[in-house]
Amino acid sequence: MIQKSNITVRYGETDQMGIAHHSNYAVWFEVARTDYIKNAGISYTDVEKEGIIMPLSELTCKYRQASFYEDELTIFAKVTKLTPVRVVFSYEVIRESTDTLIATGTTTHGFVSKELVPVNMKKNFPEIYNLFLSSLESC
Repeated sequence: MIQKSNITVRYGETDQMGIAHHSNYAVWFEVARTDYIKNAGISYTDVEKEGIIMPLSELTCKYRQASFYEDELTIFAKVTKLTPVRVVFSYEVIRESTDTLIATGTTTHGFVSKELVPVNMKKNFPEIYNLFLSSLESC
């Protein structure tokens, strides 16, 4: 499954030159990741109600071109790796007006309890694990 989420670059996300600040890409990745999980069949809230949180352990972003104030962007997100204790999402950010790839990135998240103890999702929460697995297999 590939999730498509749309963002418009807001004035507050830009610097004096009208260029989107690099820190916004992590927020945009989160928008797409949240949409992805919801469309896979469960929300972040529902996962957390089960006692599972998904802290970020790694983030990468390769900036290819600048994005500017009022750019219409599409962020594509997909799961590219899944283990019983970890999930990796990959992202592409496209400027709609020119269909230009402006950034790519990844985020890695652990599956842990609220006490930050790793949880084997395949063993302890197979229904949630299988939602991630089926979305990975449909890519």
